[in-house]
Amino acid sequence: MKQISCSGLLISIMIVAVLLLSGCDDGKPENNQQGSDLIHLKQLAPLKQTNTAEQEKTFKVAVAAILSPRGTADSYQPFLNYLAQRLATPVQLVQRRTYREINDIVARNAVDMAFVCTGAFLDGLRKNQMRLLAVPQIQGKRTYNALIIVPATATTNTFEELRNHIFAFTDPLSNTGYLYPLSLLNKYGWTEKKFFRQTLFTYSHDHSIAAVSEGIADGASVDSLVYSYAVKRDPSLAKRTKIILRSPDFGMPPIVVSTKARKEEIKKIRTILLSMNDHKEGSAILKQLGIDRFVPPDYSLYPTGNPVSSDQ
Repeated sequence: MKQISCSGLLISIMIVAVLLLSGCDDGKPENNQQGSDLIHLKQLAPLKQTNTAEQEKTFKVAVAAILSPRGTADSYQPFLNYLAQRLATPVQLVQRRTYREINDIVARNAVDMAFVCTGAFLDGLRKNQMRLLAVPQIQGKRTYNALIIVPATATTNTFEELRNHIFAFTDPLSNTGYLYPLSLLNKYGWTEKKFFRQTLFTYSHDHSIAAVSEGIADGASVDSLVYSYAVKRDPSLAKRTKIILRSPDFGMPPIVVSTKARKEEIKKIRTILLSMNDHKEGSAILKQLGIDRFVPPDYSLYPTGNPVSSDQ
């Protein structure tokens, strides 16, 4: 009997398989018991095209480190959820360590809106990088103050008595946490290095309050709003710290957008913010944040005046 090579046998099997498969479908599904399960490529509809940009669109809200990152996330999450509901768009919290970093992403229009410190806003306004979106009104006021605080047990009662002591600043762009105490030093011709024995930056007002209350620093300049909020949350802070000086009024830390933001987008989000107090859920969230309501932009609250181009 003639032997068949392995390669020849394999070729024969492949030919038979091809013939069998070609005969399985003659174009008439009824001639095949499994005809209803067959898929004909020519009968397939084109896949629906998805807009990747729309699918990935997220409304980004930056919050300057007025509070520590954990405190910011906890405090602002209900607000972010509310925005997501009103915008019908996912909302993402964006945080950075310094005010400068927040200013940079606002300038690049990398976020849709931002809560910034007054000092950081003045810097962005001078550089024509940001404009006002809305201003918080708190306890009927659109202004706030810097507070110079010291440990409750300290004999210090004036700013001058902090000479040769350890002092906590918040951030180089912080109005209440840095610029105000610098103005006090400049008034008498002092410099921070010559006046204080040591200084440190905490990068959030609640950290500055903690530095004083825990005896790490002999004094600090903090945001009056954050101090009030911290004392309500932990009444013992009022027993561990004392206020020795309150600054004049400053314009409230505002909500801003980039000067590169589209006017229609600015109008949309501003409408939502200004109407929050008219909605039951929005009003409850504002109350949690300690805010009465958001009011329209008022550049007169800020010393540098109106920006070059205003959208009011």
